[in-house]
Amino acid sequence: MHNFKELIVWQKACNLNKTVYEITKHFSRDEMFGLTSQIRRSAVSIPSNIAEGCGRSSNIELCRFLDIANGSSFELETQLILAFEVGIISKEEQLKVELQLKEIQKMLYSFKESKLKTGSKS
Repeated sequence: MHNFKELIVWQKACNLNKTVYEITKHFSRDEMFGLTSQIRRSAVSIPSNIAEGCGRSSNIELCRFLDIANGSSFELETQLILAFEVGIISKEEQLKVELQLKEIQKMLYSFKESKLKTGSKS
């Protein structure tokens, strides 16, 4: 088991949420149950799955949750592209989050690879 709060990738994923909430709080009320909700859920899913994986008893289980977190990051990236394409966010806002996402995606991949190399126990 890992102390997820000490993981830089978890900390960066939490910071990503601050950025996402700051951007989405300016969305119209019409979007509250559309893209706003989807974007926020995807963003929250990233650190949540990292934390859940850290509470599991094996590296195999941890890696499964890191995969889920990574999938949520790509889901978020897609939703931000759509938000830009329909004119809800600016290109600058999209790129700001995308830069954070790319770093988190790389870190998740590296973390997962390191855990796969160390075997099935934490």
